[in-house]
Amino acid sequence: MNPSNLISKEEFLKRRERFMRKIGDGNVAVVVSGEEIIRNGDVHYPFRQNSSFHYLTGFPEPSSVAVFAPGTEKPYSLFVRPHDPVMETWVGPRIGLRKTISQFGADRSFDIAHLLDELPKLLSRADTLWYSIGTSAKVDQIVENQISERRDGLQRGGAALEAVRDPQELIDELRLIKSRGEITALQRAIDITAAGLAHIRDYIEPGRTEYEVQGTLEAEYRKLGSPRDGFPSIVAAGHNSCTLHYIDNRARIKNGDLLLLDTGAEWDFYSADVSRTYPANGKFTPVQKDVYEIVWSAQQTAIEAVRPGASFYDPHNAAVRILIEGLKDLKVLKGNRKSIESSFAYRPYYMHGTSHWLGLDVHDAGKYRNADQTPVALKPGMVLTVEPGLYFPRTVPGIPSELRGIGIRIEDDILVTRTKYRNLSAAIPSKSKEISD
Repeated sequence: MNPSNLISKEEFLKRRERFMRKIGDGNVAVVVSGEEIIRNGDVHYPFRQNSSFHYLTGFPEPSSVAVFAPGTEKPYSLFVRPHDPVMETWVGPRIGLRKTISQFGADRSFDIAHLLDELPKLLSRADTLWYSIGTSAKVDQIVENQISERRDGLQRGGAALEAVRDPQELIDELRLIKSRGEITALQRAIDITAAGLAHIRDYIEPGRTEYEVQGTLEAEYRKLGSPRDGFPSIVAAGHNSCTLHYIDNRARIKNGDLLLLDTGAEWDFYSADVSRTYPANGKFTPVQKDVYEIVWSAQQTAIEAVRPGASFYDPHNAAVRILIEGLKDLKVLKGNRKSIESSFAYRPYYMHGTSHWLGLDVHDAGKYRNADQTPVALKPGMVLTVEPGLYFPRTVPGIPSELRGIGIRIEDDILVTRTKYRNLSAAIPSKSKEISD
C-alpha cells in the first residue's frame, strides 16, 4: 500500500473508525483529495496528496473524494479516476476502481465522473453533513443543491439537513497524537535529514553558493530514498540568516559568514524539521560563539520543559527567559527580565514562537489553545519542534556593530513520552565544540 509499509492498512482502518465515531451514526462526511495544479502549458507542479485526505485513506491520487457514512452497511466510499490505457501511455497507470477496494480498503468505489449522480444519493439521509466548504467547487455545488432540495422537501414530509460542519477540526485532533508507525516514519525522515547534514558538513566553505549547498544536501535526501522535501530548504549565509523564511538561496558564502540551514526530508509523507547554524570557515568568531551559546542554552532549557501535562507554551517561555538574559549580557537590552518579558522588548531579536506541531505537515495539524483560550497540555504521542534563535538584522537600529548580520537558530524534533520527552534529532550535532574547530 505504501512504499515503506510504515503505516499499515490496519492503521488506516483504525483512523477511519475513530473518525466515524466522532461523526456519529446518521451523519455523513465528505473529504476531498488534492488536485494537480498546472504550472504552465501542459506542465504540472509535482503532486503531493492533501495531508488530511492521506491520513484517512492512504490513497495517493488527485481528483478523488472520500465519503464516510457511519452506521451504514458500506460506510466508506471512494470516488476515483478509472483505469485509462491512453493516459497510462502518457503519464503512467492509475489505481482504478477495483484496486481502490482491494488495496485501500474502500467498501465501494465510484468513477469520479459519476460524482454528480452518486454523491447526492449518499448524502440524502444525513442529519449532519461534515464537509469543508471551499475545498472543491464541484462538491460545493452538490452540497448547496442538497441543502436546497432537502429544504424544499420539508413540505413533502422530508427532513432538512440539521447542519453542515467542517470536519477539519476532528481530523486535526486525531492527527495530533502520533502512532508508533507515525513516529517510525518521522524518525526515518529525521535520520535522512541527519545524514544529509553530515554529508554537507565538510562541503560548506567560503566561496560556495547557498544553492550549491542546497543541491548537495537535497541530493543526499533523494539518494537515501526521500521522495521530496517537507518544505523548501532554507540555506542562509551571513545577513540572510536574519530572514526567517529565506528561500532564495542564491548568495555566495563569504569567509566569516554563518550559514543557517533549516531543512527536512520527507518519508512516507512525514516531514523532519531541523535547523543548524554553522560557521562557514569552520570556526566561530568570539561574538558568534557567544550568541550561539546563548541560543543553545535556551534550546536545551526549552527541551527540558517538555513533559506530559506541561503547557504547549512552557518551552517557549523557558527559552525566552534564557534569551533575555543573554541579550542583557550582550549589552543589547537593559533592565529587569520580567519587565523586558512583559513588554516584549526582546521581539526585535527573537520574533517567532519556539515550537509548532510536526507530522504529515511541517507545521502540522492541531490547535495550540483550547476553546477557553487556555494552552493545550502536552500529551504522550505529540511531536513538536523546539527552535529558539537570535537575529540581529542590519535594519534594526541600536544593535552593536559586531552583532549585525548574525542570525542563529537551533531546532530539534521532540516526542512527548509517557514520562518526559525523546529528542528524535539528538544524533545531529549541535554543541558549539561539535561544529566549530
